[in-house]
Amino acid sequence: MVFIWAGISCNNASQETTATTVKPADGSAQPLTGQSGVKDDVSQKDVVKIAVGSPDHTTLVTALKAAEYVDVLSNAGPFTVFAPTNAAFDKLPAGTVEGLLKPEKKNDLRNILEYHVYVGVLKPEFFQDGQSFGQVNGQNIKIGVKDGKVTVNGANIIASIPATNGIIHVIDAVLLPPAK
Repeated sequence: MVFIWAGISCNNASQETTATTVKPADGSAQPLTGQSGVKDDVSQKDVVKIAVGSPDHTTLVTALKAAEYVDVLSNAGPFTVFAPTNAAFDKLPAGTVEGLLKPEKKNDLRNILEYHVYVGVLKPEFFQDGQSFGQVNGQNIKIGVKDGKVTVNGANIIASIPATNGIIHVIDAVLLPPAK
């Protein structure tokens, strides 16, 4: 049995991985490191790769990059991500997103993004009206269920997408953590 395992390990070790290169705003090319830098067009997608592939989540992906959370959410998880669409971000007051993307607002951005993530998998069929779940930032969200429609803090869940490391619930509003 050990011999078979060693053979599988050797075969897997010979597979080649490729680092992806991104160009930051200053134009320089930098290879991605960590889990997000692994090029894999064969496996099922994790929550980050699903978001990156969605034209409706470009603002969320930009925020994840600015907060340096791409690698974190590319890891094994499991995660439940409540993912606001671009239209959800557009509902925020003018200049809010741009302000949060500034380096000096990184902690505020992280707090908001962490309020959208639960560690574990919350499948749609699991939700019940009045449930409360602790998010990564330490604060709670509240689930509403009425006439078969599910909301999180009043935001509608408009789609649920399974990922290799959890699940994404697409929502139509940005969840803002309550003031501490």
